[in-house]
This record gives sequence, structure tokens and C-alpha cells, in this order.
Amino acid sequence: MGAPSSLAAVLLAMLWAQDISCSAEVVPAAPFLYLRQQKAGTGRVKRAWVIPPISVSENHKRIPHLLVQIKSDKQQPGGVIYSIRGPGVDEEPRGVFSIDKLSGKVYLNTLLDREKNDHFRLQAFALDLGGVPLEDPTDLEIVVMDQNDNRPLFRQDVFSAHVVEGAAPGTFVMKAEATDADDPETDNAALRYSILEPALQDLFEMDALSGEIRTAQVKLDREVVGTYNLTLQVADMSGEGLATTASAVIHVEDINDNPPEFSTKEFFMEAPENKVDVIVGHLMVQDKDLPGSPNWLAKFTILEGDPEGAFAIQTEPLTNNGIVSLVKALDYEQQDHFELLVSVQNRSPLELSAPKAARALATIQVQVLDANEAPFFRENPWRGRVDEGTPPGTEITVYRASDPDIHQAQEIRYSQASSVDDWLQIDPESGLVRTRDTVPPRASFPEGWYTTQILACDNGRPSLTATGTLSIEVVEVNNHAPLLIRGSGELCQQGGSLVLSATDQDLAPHAEPFHFRLSTSRTQLAHNWSLSHTNATHALLQPHGEVAEGLHVLPLLISDSGQPPREREQLVNVTVCPCGQEGSCQARAAAVVGAMTGLGFGALMIILSSAALLLVLALLVAGLERSRRQAFRKSLLGGSQDDLRDNVLNYDEQGGGEEDQDAYDINQLRNPDLLFPPPSPRVKPPLRKDHPYGYSFPQYPRRVPACPSDIEDFINEGLEAADADPAVPPYDTALIYDYEGDGSAGGSLSSILSSMADEDQDYDYLNEWGPRFRRLAELYGQ
Repeated sequence: MGAPSSLAAVLLAMLWAQDISCSAEVVPAAPFLYLRQQKAGTGRVKRAWVIPPISVSENHKRIPHLLVQIKSDKQQPGGVIYSIRGPGVDEEPRGVFSIDKLSGKVYLNTLLDREKNDHFRLQAFALDLGGVPLEDPTDLEIVVMDQNDNRPLFRQDVFSAHVVEGAAPGTFVMKAEATDADDPETDNAALRYSILEPALQDLFEMDALSGEIRTAQVKLDREVVGTYNLTLQVADMSGEGLATTASAVIHVEDINDNPPEFSTKEFFMEAPENKVDVIVGHLMVQDKDLPGSPNWLAKFTILEGDPEGAFAIQTEPLTNNGIVSLVKALDYEQQDHFELLVSVQNRSPLELSAPKAARALATIQVQVLDANEAPFFRENPWRGRVDEGTPPGTEITVYRASDPDIHQAQEIRYSQASSVDDWLQIDPESGLVRTRDTVPPRASFPEGWYTTQILACDNGRPSLTATGTLSIEVVEVNNHAPLLIRGSGELCQQGGSLVLSATDQDLAPHAEPFHFRLSTSRTQLAHNWSLSHTNATHALLQPHGEVAEGLHVLPLLISDSGQPPREREQLVNVTVCPCGQEGSCQARAAAVVGAMTGLGFGALMIILSSAALLLVLALLVAGLERSRRQAFRKSLLGGSQDDLRDNVLNYDEQGGGEEDQDAYDINQLRNPDLLFPPPSPRVKPPLRKDHPYGYSFPQYPRRVPACPSDIEDFINEGLEAADADPAVPPYDTALIYDYEGDGSAGGSLSSILSSMADEDQDYDYLNEWGPRFRRLAELYGQ
């Protein structure tokens, strides 16, 4: 095909809005269509067709939309078939593009979104009817043109930042960033940032291009506004296009630019005496800084008025107030009022930018409350000495307590905490300690010390008590002379010796060593006998030459080492006997006699006195028992006027007096077994409640006394049996005997029957018969 054919193709392409025609001819006038020729080795020209990129706007609403028409210069009428392949056709996303296979027109079938696919690269094919390629495949590139169809978006809905109060202008606060899905190479993605609130633009400024927010002026004061809420905006098209907003929360951080202050310049408090760890009062302070922060927490300092460090001030975390407490006990008598000068400041230092202010000071007036204090012993324990054997009433010391309450008139009384040892006493008012009894020996106390507790009690409210300790050393005195352990012995006549040993009730240094010597009252003994000390408590007694056999009584003087020394004279019974073959005595009997006769006179007198005293006591007890028995028997036979039941009660006998011998069988008295049948040997008769103490049951069977004069004793035995029988109260066994004793105090019975009227009788005499007849006197005496 010649040059006119290629030109026609170019014109057609221009008319069809970038429709493309391929020709073997070179068309230099068309910028979107050109023919690339390559010469072969034979000088032959190889033809190929090239298609420039095709641009189409996204969101094109006229569908289908003709994009381009492709033609081959080898086209025969109805002889070329066109096709395209690639993404958007037979690859995902499918169905976006299509081609008319006969005309070669390429159509857009759906809306395009540049943010999803910004271009498509297809391949175009030209085939004959037999499917043979007429041209080599060529690339068809479709470029999607951007539209401003996406709003810019902030990376987050709410931005948060912190900035310190008082920050300098230009201090960086935060950066708010946004994105735009449109083409960044176009104005569709040209973003501009701004703060919408005009009132806050004086405090904060925002960079329009970067989105950085910085402080504008030194006006940030947390105590005025602690948090700022900004509304941020970002818009594309250099601020003229689509826009969106977000929030920014800016927290102003606190600095210590406000010192604490006391609510008042003077506080009044009361403090108890003698107590620690108690709260005295509170100090109220105010601080404008952030509560709970170190810039707000207060620290208190006592500057003056507490040299001993008795007070402490702690900060209460919730209220920031000061808690004044006692760490040392106060003494009202020593100081009853305190005036404390205190200061307050924050735990963190004050910022240099804070306004200058004087240090916060306040005065605390503390009044000490007087309380009753327990008395005390200035010398506790008190240590002293007393000699053993000290007589009663001896003053030892005055153990007094002191009362610290000098402003209160109180009395102190003294007593012993325990009265187990009663040899010591203390005056309850003066505290004078003296002996009540003789001081016991030192050996009766542990290590010679006596310890007791003394109580001193005041009369305050409440009453308080102090305890003092008395430690008294009981001093050993030499009040006992040594005593021989054995005062007799035997020795051989030829060369024998006797070992003497002594002991002392006293303790060192008033005991051993002992000094033994023979009494000088009998000088002859000193020539015949000698003493030699073997140790501190023993001595050896030896004769000079031969001494006569028999008992020798030697007066011996033994003294101790006390100051002054005590000496005792004792008799030593020495039996001298002939020696046997082994050097021992032969006459044992003589030694026994000598031992018995060797008792001292004092010992013999003690034994005899004891025996005589026991004999006198036995006789006295026997006499008293006999007297009591006789008095009891006499009362039973009518001696007592209080009990006449055996003389006047219920005889139930109507005999003829002394001449009537048949009314009563006297044999019953002579046969006691009829009156008192013997009890069972296995059953012990019970005792009556009014049975006299000390009398036993009569022995069964009782025998009739041989002599009629003993009938009184016989009747007394019956009375005892009646008293011991609990089955017959208030009757008496003696009623059956018709024995009225020596005489009847009630008079003749006929005198009672002589009058027929009760009012003629005087029954007052019944009151004299004892308690048993008082009821009868009351009935008939009215």
C-alpha cells in the first residue's frame, strides 16, 4: 500500500480520538503514531506498529466508552480479526475492556478507580480469518487519570499531648499527620493543616504544611486551664478542596510555681502528759499545684520551741495537712506550755519562674494537760544489812517514794506486796521499815539475802502504785558456841587416843577453826591428858602415860573463830579399857555404861522435865474426862431442871404404889436381855442425833449387877442405850423402869387431878421443866 493509504490512516486516527493505524509508511507528523523500521540484511524493510499510551479519566460515567480503534494496513474487507488480552480483559479485573473484532474499536465497560488500578497494559492482535497473525502483537497501555474523589484522613481521630505550664513560645507540642488516597503528584493530594478555634490560635499555632503544633505565647497556666481541646482540619487542593477534622487534647503539666501556705498564722492544741504516739492536732495548708504531685505535697519543719524533739509533724497524703504528734513523753511539772514555730514547703523545689514569696510560717500554742503520775522510789532496789537475831522493833531504814505530781496534794501509803515473811514490817504512812520479830538466822535465806517488794500507792484519780525492792543482807553473827558431835568414847589403856569433832550452827567466819583445850579448873587433868589439833574441826585426845581403867569425865573447852569468839564447856566421857591383841578395848560393857553415864547434867534434866510434864498432862486429861462423865450422869438422873421427861411423861401404869408388887415385873430389870435384845453382830446400831459425844454403845448382853445398890449404874446404861437408839425419839428407855430419881420436881400427880377445871390450875411451872414442856405450858397456861 502506498503513501496515500498511510496518510488516510493517520487522519482516521485523529478523527477517532487517538485511533491508531499501522502502515509500512513512515508518518513523522503524528506524535502518537510512528512506524519503527528495521532493515534486514537483504535490504528488505520489516514493518511493525506501535501505539502510544491512552489516557482515560477515572469515574467516567458514559459507559461503554470508546477508547481507541486499531487497524492493520493489511486489512482486507472482512479479512482481519482483532483481539486484546491482559488485565481488565481476560485477567482480573475481568470485563473492564472489550474490542470489536471486526472494526478494532476498544471500549471501556465499567467505572475506573485510580486508587485501585492506575494503569492497564494490554496486548493487541491482528489475525486473518484462518487465525494466522498478520502483524506481531503490540502493547496497548491505558493510563487512568486521577480525579479528586478522596478526602484527606488524619491518622487518628484524637491526638493527645502534654506540655508544661509556662512553656516558652515555639515549644513543640505534637504533630498531627493526615493522608490522601489521590495522586500525590496532583493538587488532589496537596494537603493544608489548620486549627479551627480562633480563640486558641493565640495559645497554639499549627504548621499548615507539616501539621506540627507549637506554643504561641507564654500564657499556659495549669492552675487556670489544665486541659485544652483543639479541633484540627486538613484539606486537599492546597486547602481549597475536600477537608476533614480531628481532635487534639493537650494536657498542661504542672510545675511547682505555687508555694504552700498555712490557713492561719496561729494554731492552739492540747497535749496529754506521759504519753507517746498520740495525735495532738492538725495544721491546715493550701497549695494550688496539682494534688498528689510532689509539687503539691507539703513538708513541715519545727524551727523553734522543741529543743528535746518531743513533737513531730507528718503530712497526711490525702489532705496535705500536717499531723502534729508526740514522740516523747511530756512532763507537766517540768514544762506545762510549748510555743512551736513551724514552716511548710513542698517536697520538690520551687521553680525559678515562680513568683517570689516569703516562707510560710505559723505558730503552734501547745498546752500540756496534767495527769496523775505514779510515785517512784529514787533508790530501787535499796540494799542494806541487818544482823541475824536482831530483836523486834529494830529500825532498818526509811524507804519512801517520791510523787512527781508536785502541783497536786496527794498522800502515799506503803505496804508489803507479800506477807509470807512476817518478821519485817513497814509503817503505812512514814515508810519506816523495822523488824516485827527476831531476825531469822542467815542460813535460812538464799545466799544470806532477803528480798521483799514494797508498794507505794497514791490517792490520785486513778490511783497509781509504785513497786520498790528491798534487798537486805542478813549478816552472820557469832551467837552459837561450838558443840561436840559425840561426847563420849573409849580408848585403850596403852597408847590409845580419842578423836573429838565439833560443829557450830554459825557460818564462816564465826565457825571453824575450833580451839580445843582442857578446863583449867582441874589442873590434874592437864597433867594426865593432852589435846592436839588435827584440822579445823577435829582434835586428838591422848593420855600421858598410863591412866586408870574406868570412866573419866573430862571438862573440855571449845571456842570458835568468831568475833567475839564463843566458848562452851562440855564434859567428855572417856572409858579407858585394857587393850586386846588388835589394840581395841576388851570390856564393851564398860564402854556402854560409860556412854550412858556420859550424859551431861543439862541433858538429864531436860529428859526428866519432859517426862514429868507428860505425866502431869495425862493426869489432867484423865481428871477432866472423869469430871465430865460424872456431870453428864448427874444431869440424866434429875440434876438438870431443863429436862424432866424421865419423871413426868406417860407412865402408862396404874399400879398400887409401893405396896402393889404385881403391877410390874421386877425380873425385867434383873434380865436386861428382855429389855435390850442384843443386835445382830453384823449390823452396827445407828446413833441418835442427840447422842452424847464420847460414849460408846453398851456391850451385849448386859448382865444384872450382883449388888442391888448398883441399880443406878444399870439404869444409866439403859439411858445410854436409849439415847443411841434413833427409833424411839422423843421417848426414853428409862420410862419403863418406874424410877423417879431422888425426887420429883413436878410434885404429886394427885394434885393435878384434885381440880376439875383447867382454869384453877397454874401451869406456869411447866416453863421451868425445860424446852420440851414449853409447848405444853403455852397450851394450858392461856
